[in-house]
Amino acid sequence: MNHRFSSLIHRRKFLKMGASVLLAALSPPVPSFAFEGISQYERNTLSFFNTHTKEALRTSYRSHGKLIPNSLDRINYILRDHRTGEIRSIDVALLDLLHDIVWKIDPYAPIHIISGYRSPRTNEALRRVTSGVARNSFHLKGRAIDIRIPGCRTRELRQMAVDCNVGGVGYYAKSDFVHLDTGPIRIW
Repeated sequence: MNHRFSSLIHRRKFLKMGASVLLAALSPPVPSFAFEGISQYERNTLSFFNTHTKEALRTSYRSHGKLIPNSLDRINYILRDHRTGEIRSIDVALLDLLHDIVWKIDPYAPIHIISGYRSPRTNEALRRVTSGVARNSFHLKGRAIDIRIPGCRTRELRQMAVDCNVGGVGYYAKSDFVHLDTGPIRIW
């Protein structure tokens, strides 16, 4: 790779990282006292950490039963395909599933994102080098996420997801993550 092209790639990564930091800085923090006396169904808050981009987000995507469009946009962004930058709307049922699971562990626990939305190009590239990547993956539809939660064993996280009885739950012990999706109920 020539130096000029390499420099351009590094400059783009730097600008993307700067934009992410700016978005995080402009996002008002959610004080813990803001949730006192508010049930999980009145304010659905999730915390994310993207393991690839190092971006963090804590946002309420629903308040008193109403979706918050700006927060959904921010969630769609942090769950984007980090390889291509493509963004897709994430299924709200997936967010609800994540919320139900995290609420049982720690309402403020950060969900570490291994993989959120995947573009067709990324999915096909992963299929060529990794086993277990489905041709018609729910990641392509914004209906799947691969996660881990610090302080929670992935084996226990898997069981909590199975107990929710929603969609697919995959356990990848060697890679230390759990796959969740909003497709048909199945376990592997």
